[in-house]
Amino acid sequence: MSEWIILDTHYGPVRAWQALPEGKPRGALVVVQEIFGANPHIRGVAGRFAAQGYAVLAPSFFDLVDGPEADPDALPYTPEGVKDGLERVTALGMEKALEVVRAAATRLAPHGKVGTVGYCWGGSVALLSALRLGLPSVSYYGARNVQFLDETPKAPVMFHFGAQDKSIPPEAIQAHREKLPQMATYVYPADHAFNREVGHAYDPDSAALALQRTLDFFSEHLG
Repeated sequence: MSEWIILDTHYGPVRAWQALPEGKPRGALVVVQEIFGANPHIRGVAGRFAAQGYAVLAPSFFDLVDGPEADPDALPYTPEGVKDGLERVTALGMEKALEVVRAAATRLAPHGKVGTVGYCWGGSVALLSALRLGLPSVSYYGARNVQFLDETPKAPVMFHFGAQDKSIPPEAIQAHREKLPQMATYVYPADHAFNREVGHAYDPDSAALALQRTLDFFSEHLG
């Protein structure tokens, strides 16, 4: 039930990992990657949401930088991988990222209401998807969020943060609560990337609780 498909975007073709549930979907989700690409971890995330009944697309956003023939698994969880991923994020920019989300949401629309969930850089893309595209979204540890918090949301958004995340200080988390008080903001006793089962930061208890809250959010807003 999972395979690569091609999305046609205004900026060129982008691969997307498609994961479909058994039976009729209850709704649809765009999974937005970290800075490491649409790698096995992100494809696994897509599969887990599909197992919960959602039709899912996880676009390979960096195809608009590297081309659709590039290896989506090329960026390692190392300082060099971080450097290369950040360079690609900068080269891509938020406008193109949102165009990819829009194309994926359009592709998913026949399956029902569409939302997004994003991690790290993708957490900020998910926030913008709620603010600008009107897609109910869940944002995991988006370190770029604060600059967008004065925008008026077009859809609900939920935030997950780690209390030990040095890239997102307490005052940044508090800004979410002050500027978007109508949105749920949760903090866990964990570090950045606590949801990723690969690496030292993984916190299974925090990840499980955040996932349950995320599923409840999507059950309410998507079906």
